[in-house]
Formats: sequence, structure tokens, C-alpha cells
Amino acid sequence: MNAAAATPAQPEAEAAPYLALLGQMMRIRAFEEQARRLFASGQVPGLLHLCSGQEAMAVGVCSALRPTDVIASNHRGHGHCLAKGADPARLMAEILGCASGYGLGRGGSMHVFDPANGNIGTNGIVGGGIPLAAGAALSAQRRGTDGVAAGFFGDGALNQGLLFEVLNMAAIWRLPVLFVCENNGYGEFTAIETVTAGKSMIARGQVFDIPAEHVDGMDVLAVRAAAERAVARARAGEGPSFIVGTTYRYGGHHAGDAQDYKDKVEAEAWQKKDPIPRLARHLIERGLASAAHIDALGKEVEAAIEEAVKAAKAAAPPTASDLVRHLYA
Repeated sequence: MNAAAATPAQPEAEAAPYLALLGQMMRIRAFEEQARRLFASGQVPGLLHLCSGQEAMAVGVCSALRPTDVIASNHRGHGHCLAKGADPARLMAEILGCASGYGLGRGGSMHVFDPANGNIGTNGIVGGGIPLAAGAALSAQRRGTDGVAAGFFGDGALNQGLLFEVLNMAAIWRLPVLFVCENNGYGEFTAIETVTAGKSMIARGQVFDIPAEHVDGMDVLAVRAAAERAVARARAGEGPSFIVGTTYRYGGHHAGDAQDYKDKVEAEAWQKKDPIPRLARHLIERGLASAAHIDALGKEVEAAIEEAVKAAKAAAPPTASDLVRHLYA
């Protein structure tokens, strides 16, 4: 980054972390848009669950973690993977079913495993990543490290019995784990208020005496601050935290979903809260970056993702010999 990244009144060092957050969200958005286009052209096998609109949750939480910390994701997990350090070319190759993908093209977007970056997997089972994160936290605790784990799940998992069992164990054993609910308002095609009882979502954590808080999931700085508080408690041996971020997915439950269950006025209101221009405005207003620099950053990110897509599309499909690779020790 050159000196143009910040105005003379603001040192580059102050601007850099904010621009990193912005760049990460731009990267996820550009990746998801490319994935959507590939799906629309019939190049993606199976279903595709995109997270456009929810970037602040992934980036905010993962920015508070160390590279050695662990995350467990869900079916809408591309953003979590990228925020935790995934190579976009390998991730896109997996989505396209190519052998250079994280699972040799066998798992698709719902089954991405990237242990080198502390990602123990996206997950096609609702709430399936919750016990994985708790297990990683238990491992860190037993090994005597100060490692932390974060489990991402949607509002649909708030009613899963598995969540309550894991919350109970995490509280009793004071596990260093963050339970991160991304409440985008819909469980598949159903509005959350029609299927979820109780006025307070964070009460699900509070009933186990787990520190819990609501956060604006469209504000990456607010998400990061909440995650930093939770991570600090976890590293200090104070146990788990429960975070509910209110966010919105701009696309459907999957890429082919017409979204006829959504209200147009509601969707337009959420578009105005878009986390990417929101942070961009914040940086400009504080003098941390110019509009021209932010525009250049966006173009740089889009070009990099385009190159990643080209690399993924050029990759070879898996062979018959790949079928059992890495499945058995």
C-alpha cells in the first residue's frame, strides 16, 4: 500500500487495518458474484448457497482470530472460508468440481475442509458446525494452548437441540469457543418469527450463563468489536460467548431461489445497510481513504477474483483414482 491510501492527516498504519477489512468484504462479494454467474450458466453442479450481504459477519469475526485459531462453518460458508485465509482459486475449483479444489472437487461448496488455515469445514447439516467448533475448543484446552474456536450457524439452527447440548457442555467446561449466529431473517424460505419462539435470541446463551450479545451484522466494526471481546474472554479461560448478528442475504436460500417470499420494500431497506459501502463511507468521512483509492481497491480485488476463476476453470476434473484419496489413513 502506498501513501495515497491515507490522507496526510492520517498515517498509513491507521488506515491499513480498516482497508484490510474493506478489501476482505469486497473479495467475498466479488467471489460470490462470480460463483452466481457460473451457476446461472450451468457450470456449477448441485446447489449453491451464497452469502452476499453477510460479509461483515465473516470478516468481523475472523479478523479477531489468529491464523492458528479454528472455525467451523455452515452451508453458506464461502465468506467464512475466504475470511479465514482460503485460496479463492482452490475454493472456486472445489465449487466447480475440479481436482485442484480443497476436496479434489468431490465435496462442493458445502464440504470445504482447509486445516492449513484453521477451517475444519463447511457443513451441509443445519447446526453441524456447532459441535465441531466446541470439539476444537476442547482440544485446545486439553493441549494447554490459548487457541480459540468459532462456530458459525444460521438462525435456523437456533431451534436445533444439538445447539443446547453443546452450549451446556461448553459452559460447564468453560470452553474457549465463540458461538456465532448469523440471523439473516429466513430459514430457507421461512421468516424466522414464524418458527422461532422467544423474544430474545441471545437468551439461548444467557440461560447457560454464557455472555451473549446482539450485534449489527451489517457493521463489520461492530462485529469485530464483539468478537474481540469474546476472544479475549476465551483466551483468558473465561469460557464461551454467544453472538447474534442481525444481517441479510441478498440472494435466495440457494442461487436458483426466486425469493418470492421476500418483501421488496424490506429488501431495498437492507440494501441501504450494505456493509461494504457503509465501511467505505466511514473511511472517507474519517479521512482514512479517498473515494478514488477505495474504487481502485475494488477494481484490484475484482481482477484478482477473475484470475482465480480462470485458474479454477482451467483445472482438470477428478479422476477415478481420486475417489478414495485422503479418506483413509
